[in-house]
Amino acid sequence: MTTANFEDFYEVPNLNFDILKLREDLDKILENKKFNSPGVTHFGAIPINQIPNDESSITGNNIRGKYWTIADDTGKEVSRDIDIDESKYTQLVPEFEKTYFKEVFETLKERFKLGRVRLLLKEPRSTLSWHKDPECRLHVPIITNKGCSMVIENVAKHLPADGKVWITNNTKYHNFFNGGEQARIHLVACVLDSPFKNTWK
Repeated sequence: MTTANFEDFYEVPNLNFDILKLREDLDKILENKKFNSPGVTHFGAIPINQIPNDESSITGNNIRGKYWTIADDTGKEVSRDIDIDESKYTQLVPEFEKTYFKEVFETLKERFKLGRVRLLLKEPRSTLSWHKDPECRLHVPIITNKGCSMVIENVAKHLPADGKVWITNNTKYHNFFNGGEQARIHLVACVLDSPFKNTWK
């Protein structure tokens, strides 16, 4: 019997955040901000950081960014959306200044070379497209359910909302599905230093 190989899911050691504080401050943020879904169904994003003093860096296609997909039965890979210079995203969005998210952001920034950091929503009974990204992703699951899994190539893994931090190899083809009846919300950051050996660039 073959066992699943989770080599594209990296659990960051010795790093854990307070899930109750994250949920509490998420509720506060959602009182004043809504998830933006730029042309993607059942998906939403709230940016946590931006290019310094550039509010346009967190609007429109900048919320989504470049990716590649196999769109139809031709099997041809196509590029979607715009290139983003992730390294320019260094300033916390002002609404997050007096929240626990600031501490999380600062802690992650000390340990990793980050690009955009966003709160990402996946609505119930929905999935993302089959695609790959230019860089890996760091996840801090905040709200999830057993019906949620990240799928990288042919391997699916549930990431529990227990304060742990994961890095996923999004440079391989992947998607995320929420088969539950509750929205899934993760803090997701673009990671510019990959912990994986054979990262596609």
